[in-house]
Amino acid sequence: SFEPGRWLDPRTARSLGIAHVPEDRHARAMVMSFGAWESAVLGYEELPQYSRGGWMRHGAMRDATAALMQRFDVRPRNPSLGSAKFSGGNQQKLVLAREIGQAPKVLLVGQPTRGVDIGAIEFIHAQLRALRDAGCALLVVSSELDEILALADRVLVMNEGRITGELPINECTEAKVGLLMVETVDAERHSA
Repeated sequence: SFEPGRWLDPRTARSLGIAHVPEDRHARAMVMSFGAWESAVLGYEELPQYSRGGWMRHGAMRDATAALMQRFDVRPRNPSLGSAKFSGGNQQKLVLAREIGQAPKVLLVGQPTRGVDIGAIEFIHAQLRALRDAGCALLVVSSELDEILALADRVLVMNEGRITGELPINECTEAKVGLLMVETVDAERHSA
């Protein structure tokens, strides 16, 4: 069970329905020397559909990856292709497919569209909104205000690792976010 303030290991987090798409997909979400089918089940390989009696079911993993590639429009649709051979947008869609495919209750996403093309951005945003609309709690960390405005219900502004303000999405503008950051920093500098 979850206790506030207690660190969760990845297996426990997954068992509680918490999924994570890290900011750095190359270092933390994929193994670039793996095939797409291996990256698409990374962290979930012990699930019953992928493993029986300690034996990994590679065919089931490839089939599941092919289905995820179809659903998330990952191109080319080749589960055996090396992860490094996909474009950045298709790598990100593969990581999102893996995590969203597990129907999480909570999804933590860092910089969901960094380094991806405009078509992939729109697709990724649509997938995240659909997940949110289905009842999943999303925590999106992004340096792109347009992205936050497209996905958020409320915005927490941070500066130097601290929350400096909170805005409901209907009150959130670039100017207000900028003011929250600057006023808080200036106030701290003047009081020092």
